[in-house]
Amino acid sequence: MPSQSKTAPSNQQATEAAGAKPPVRGALASLSLSMLLPALGTSIANVALPDMARALHAPFQDVQWIVLAYLLAITALIVSVGRLGDMLGRRRLLLAGIALFAAASILCALAPTLWLLVAARALQGLGASVMMALTMAFVGSTVPKAQTGSAMGLLGTMSAVGTTLGPALGGLLIARFGWQSIFLVNVPLAGVALLMVWRFLPADRGGAHARRPVFDHRGTLLLALTLAAYALAMTLGRGHFGMRNAALLLAACVGGALFVRVELKAPAPLIRLAMLRAPVLSAGLATSMLVSTVMMSTLVVGPFYLARGLGLGTAVTGMVLAAGPLVAAFCGVPSGWLVDRYGAQRMGGAGLCGAAAACLVLSLLPASLGIPGYVAPIMLLTASYALFQAANNTAVMGDIVPDQRGLISGMLNLSRNLGLVTGASVMGAVFAAGAGDIAGARPAAMIRGMHATFAVASALILAALAIFALGRALAKPPTPSGDPA
Repeated sequence: MPSQSKTAPSNQQATEAAGAKPPVRGALASLSLSMLLPALGTSIANVALPDMARALHAPFQDVQWIVLAYLLAITALIVSVGRLGDMLGRRRLLLAGIALFAAASILCALAPTLWLLVAARALQGLGASVMMALTMAFVGSTVPKAQTGSAMGLLGTMSAVGTTLGPALGGLLIARFGWQSIFLVNVPLAGVALLMVWRFLPADRGGAHARRPVFDHRGTLLLALTLAAYALAMTLGRGHFGMRNAALLLAACVGGALFVRVELKAPAPLIRLAMLRAPVLSAGLATSMLVSTVMMSTLVVGPFYLARGLGLGTAVTGMVLAAGPLVAAFCGVPSGWLVDRYGAQRMGGAGLCGAAAACLVLSLLPASLGIPGYVAPIMLLTASYALFQAANNTAVMGDIVPDQRGLISGMLNLSRNLGLVTGASVMGAVFAAGAGDIAGARPAAMIRGMHATFAVASALILAALAIFALGRALAKPPTPSGDPA
């Protein structure tokens, strides 16, 4: 981060230092539950799409908006709500976000039509974006700096647990109580989260400034529209990039240019573009997006390779696919411990090297090795991703002044989400190009598609490793000429 983040602490920073910190375990439990709920909301709805399509008499393409509206709301608003938390008070906004998430979950369960359900899911996504943007921001004010890596690893574990738990829990609830229950289950969990956040997270304290900071409404609107256009361009068409996708991508590019112009002239910009000159921050955001793009390829390619390349049944395919999230859930906390012990930069590089090795193996993997041959590199890839995430988040959030924590946390989550939506489209297109006609492709074609996808993934991870190394080199302070070597 720029030097002023270390040398010019704000009034809020001094206030935080003066106030007594809450119990660390209670704070981490509050943040963990606040991270679990958005991840659960992302994955639990997918398993209910067939039931909701039948109940609401809607075609599958329309029902997909139940998932898409949630993701779009998170992607478009996560930076803005992070900045609002910095300005208005993080605990206050987090409580409001959890309450909105719970209320929207009730509306989802009660929605009589598809498009009312989609609107309620967008509201739920807004609440989820608040939780995702602010959980990491709270780490700096609730956890000692020596334990930051462990805290980031724990949050990564809870995100993976929510993603893994969603399909299984959703299937059980739907079979017993119907599709509405997948939304209602959020309500008691959100209630517990509200109580824990109120009890254990530090209260917002007023600064010395009497004048409330100005919020960048124009920049916020432009950024939300730009990100929504990009996310739609990458997800509409179910892997077929047509004129509508091209028009949306062009609109996103124009919106991005307008956003930069507005931010350069705004008296209180949403994002100070000079912040991106900080090597650790810019490298952290870029590598996070690249690695998330690669991780999405496992969800895009895995089902086709296992079911059609190896000829596995649906149940076995599902069990094999669960190996990755399961490894992430178990590796999050140990990854954070390693980051605390050996340093974020060293462990971030180790995570990227492990991911590159795993992608290289998958790009050359012979089908004769079967399930073990696929699962072993996937486990290495997922464990490496957990290590990289803990290290990258710790490095980026390490030297942030308190009144920017929400914004930077939102930007980190945004880079991850953009990587996921990019991976779903771009890596899916690479797989289709390698396999040919997926609908009628033979096993050998599926294997070719997987090899092509992970060859590209290897190149992306190597690019991330180069960016990571460059950011680390640029961030090192110059050695005074008079100092001994």
